[in-house]
Amino acid sequence: MKLYLVQHAKATSEQQDPQRPLTEEGQRELQKVTEFIEPLKLSVDYLWHSEKRRAIQTAELLAKAIKIKKAKTVREGLGPSDDVAILKDELDATTDDIMIVGHLPFLNKLASLLLAGCESADAVAFRNGGIVALGRNEEDKWQIDWMITPEIFV
Repeated sequence: MKLYLVQHAKATSEQQDPQRPLTEEGQRELQKVTEFIEPLKLSVDYLWHSEKRRAIQTAELLAKAIKIKKAKTVREGLGPSDDVAILKDELDATTDDIMIVGHLPFLNKLASLLLAGCESADAVAFRNGGIVALGRNEEDKWQIDWMITPEIFV
């Protein structure tokens, strides 16, 4: 199983726009990431994202660069402060490849729980528009396979 964790691309501040859409810079940076991953021919069963506009926009841009076998859908429980333990149990029980577009601190807590067994381990330095690819090995342990951030394209 592969799990791709994506922090939404850079968004406007809540003061600028309460809906917090992606900034032009965030869109440009994410475009560079999608151009990089397109030749990798990533394929997932599901692309899940939160209901927040910035996550929806990020998921829409990523969906153009990857193959989604089953569905791209809004998923409950991916908000910044949602409980990661519920999703961890579901991920541990599936063999589907999944991409999740979400927010901090949720993604950091989920990655830390999967990798280190403790959601406060701060195991991954997430970046807006970055992708962290995790895999589950033969011993059912999660590992980081690779990570890409927009900063490498500067």
